[in-house]
Amino acid sequence: MPGKKLGAKGFVQGYWDLNYSELDTMDGIANAKDHVSYLQSLFACEYIDISSIIDFGFGLGYLFKESLNCFLPYKALGIEPSPYAFNKVKRDRTFAPVSSMKLKLLKCDLETWCKTEADKHRSFDLGICTSVFQYLSEEEIDYVLPIMAQKVKYLYFSVPTDKELKRQVEELSFEDVYAQRRSKSFYFKKIKKHFTFISMRLLESKVHYDEDTTSFTDLLFRF
Repeated sequence: MPGKKLGAKGFVQGYWDLNYSELDTMDGIANAKDHVSYLQSLFACEYIDISSIIDFGFGLGYLFKESLNCFLPYKALGIEPSPYAFNKVKRDRTFAPVSSMKLKLLKCDLETWCKTEADKHRSFDLGICTSVFQYLSEEEIDYVLPIMAQKVKYLYFSVPTDKELKRQVEELSFEDVYAQRRSKSFYFKKIKKHFTFISMRLLESKVHYDEDTTSFTDLLFRF
């Protein structure tokens, strides 16, 4: 079982071979275009422009790449600590859809990136962080969340709870032995300090917005 600070180490190829053996059935990979289309429609309804994107752990890059293809941001940054995944994406010559895009990939874990960026003023319109937090220690989560809220206006976020991880074992005969089992209330309590829940998977930074400044006009759905 993983110990504290696993998030900083990344994963060797064996993790990717085991956990990503059936790409055509995986949420966020097989249906990456659907996820990005949902996001595009949601932002379009509120006339919100997305011109910069950061992915906090892009993995094999499917969702990050579709986001770049859809939004065509002028600036994009992806971080990933695992050498196998990072090198695989780095070799993809088509990852940047247009030559004018300022795209940078860093082989770096989330906590280390936050430490280097904490005192810098740059930020991104949209952040992506899917299936990352289950591999972080509680101390790492407490450290990175407030900095992430400074660095992004909106965050597309997902993490499996203990019930979802249990369901994977029961229904799919698959167990992610690397993942931390935590409750929905655990994640909600941590996230709520720094982000407002806007829609399914979409969070809005409390550093950048409140009820008076938000671009999302249906206040009933901000909680």
